Amino acid sequence: MDMKTKKASLNRLARIEGQVRGVRNMVEEDRYCIDILTQINAARAALDRVEQEVLREHLRTCVTHAFHNGSLRDRQQKIDELIKVLDSQRR
Repeated sequence: MDMKTKKASLNRLARIEGQVRGVRNMVEEDRYCIDILTQINAARAALDRVEQEVLREHLRTCVTHAFHNGSLRDRQQKIDELIKVLDSQRR
C-alpha cells in the first residue's frame, strides 16, 4: 500500500473508532434508537469507503504485479482471493 493511501486509511479508521465509541456511549445513555441506528449506518459507510480504497490499492499494486510479473498460479490466486472477498460482501 502506498504511503498516501495508508495514511488516509489510518485517518479514516481513527475517525471510525471514534464513531463506534460514540455509538457505545449512545447505547449506554439510552439514546433514541433511530439516532443510534443513524450513527451505526454512518460508521458502516465509513468502513465501506476504507474497504473500497484498500481494494483499489490491491488492484493497482498486488494484482497488477501478479499479472505483469507473476506466474499463472500467482494470477489465479489473486483472482480467487478477489472472488472470495467479493462473495463475502454480498452476504
